[in-house]
Amino acid sequence: MPKRSLSPLHRATTHWSAGRRILVAAVVITALLGAAGLTAWFTARGGHRKADASPAAPAPSSPAGTAPKPPIGTGAVPAPPKLTDPLAYARAAAVMLWSYDTRTTSRDQHLAGMNAWMTRETKYTDWTAISGQVPDPVLWSRMADNAQYATAAVAEAHFPSAFKQALAENPSAITEAYIYAVTVTGKQAIAWKGGGGGAEDRAVTLAVQCRPSSDCALVSLAPSVAP
Repeated sequence: MPKRSLSPLHRATTHWSAGRRILVAAVVITALLGAAGLTAWFTARGGHRKADASPAAPAPSSPAGTAPKPPIGTGAVPAPPKLTDPLAYARAAAVMLWSYDTRTTSRDQHLAGMNAWMTRETKYTDWTAISGQVPDPVLWSRMADNAQYATAAVAEAHFPSAFKQALAENPSAITEAYIYAVTVTGKQAIAWKGGGGGAEDRAVTLAVQCRPSSDCALVSLAPSVAP
């Protein structure tokens, strides 16, 4: 069985709310305009979606418009760790994003588990980008028929150089929402019934929110920037 045809969890998503993109970009990047790689995250604003700034609001629904019903933490998706270091949280989040087990976890359970990692500040959270990494129901069913699962290991995590440089030029830029760009590299191993399997190197840049005295949470996929 071709590995790539049944392992789309690692695909880079290109479809996420323009409103959410602008909000997150404005927080993370407005003061970082000197970093060319990061400014590419800005795009023309489309639509007029109103952002909900209430930090106590629940996480947004799935792309289909219905929040996953299974309880958080079911199946193979681990509960989010209680960490205050954005590098450590990004490492854990990358492992979560690169791992799945169709033998023990339904697609809805997997989405519910992923949702628990998201920031509850709906002004910034970009559930569409994260949930877009999960295969559609038909493909998930095919993967389950073949008992496919993936595990992951992280090699390292770091703040991209453009992010560090721009933040050094304007340290106060981070204090509005405390959203950090973190690039994580590692390896994903995939296996399915009959002894099939393979492995490949992986890399992702995540937007992680770590407010002072609060646990970190996942915001979105961040733009690819210079290492």
